[in-house]
Parts: sequence; C-alpha cells; structure tokens
Amino acid sequence: MEFITQPWAWYVAGPIIAFIMFLLYYFGERFGMSSNLETFCSIGGAGKFVDYFKIDWKENIWNLIFVAGAITGGFIASNWLSTSDVVLLNPQTVKDLAEIGIVNAGATYLPDTIFSIDAMLSIKGFSILLIAGIMVGFGARWAGGCTSGHAIVGLSNLELPSLISVIGFFIGGLVMTWLILPLIF
Repeated sequence: MEFITQPWAWYVAGPIIAFIMFLLYYFGERFGMSSNLETFCSIGGAGKFVDYFKIDWKENIWNLIFVAGAITGGFIASNWLSTSDVVLLNPQTVKDLAEIGIVNAGATYLPDTIFSIDAMLSIKGFSILLIAGIMVGFGARWAGGCTSGHAIVGLSNLELPSLISVIGFFIGGLVMTWLILPLIF
C-alpha cells in the first residue's frame, strides 16, 4: 500500500505513460481531455444548432470512459489513498500567497480563499470562474487541444504545433502567476 500512496518516481511513471502513448498511437487514437467537451455537447444535441458539433460521438466512447475513470480514480485517491490533505509547499510560496490574500495555502489541496462555496458564489469569485472557463475553453479549442493533449501526445509525436502550444501554455502560466493573479487578489 505504501507504493500506491507515495508519489511515483519518474522512472516508474514515465514508462507507464510512454506505454499508454504507444498503445494509443498503435490503435490510431489521440488522448486529450478538452475534446470530450465536444463529445458532451454532441450528446446533448448541440449539433442541431451548430454544425461544428455534428459528429458521431460514439466514435469517442473510449475517451468518455477515460474521463469516467479519471473522475473515479481521483475520488478513490482523494478519499482512500491520500495520507493527508496537507500540501508541502515552499515556505516562501506560502508567504507570497498570504501577501496577496490567499491564506492557509498548503493546508489543503484547494485553498478556501479561492475554492470555497462562499468564494465561488461571490461576484468576484463567480466572475473569475466564468472568465477563466471561457478563456480556457476557447484557448483549448483555438490551440487544437488542451495541455494534456499537446504536452503528452503532441510532444511525444514530435508535432511542432504542440511544441508551440506548450510554450504558449507556459508563458500564459507565468503571466497569470506573476502579473494577473496579484492584481485579482
């Protein structure tokens, strides 16, 4: 059980990811989470209103099963395989976050300052979630995939668009961390 509850070393997790990528490549499938949003919209009937969603969602059933597995696995790991909710953060990071109003960083995986129901139902919290959701959804579709699709699959296939997208993701993360987040909080 100790092996399961501890972070896995790169030499264990890396080959497992490489093996999964090989299987996906062999069977002609592509991995990514954001493409499931298209599938969910197609299932919900969005194809009646927008031609973009006129796809045969049954071709992507394996990816929907993957999403269900990710949700189930996350629930199992969170409830039965985690030894603690405490996240080991650098003390300087905790101090920096406290200075911009995010208190108790590292006490749990999701700080209450941002992720509590009260924070989400405030005008500020709701606005942040709405704008961030639109930007992430639009960005994922504009880039032709999400971080998992580009960073894991695209880079392993040596695709130049994925390299450009991943560089853009990192630049966006740095801009958010150093410029926008301090302004918001």
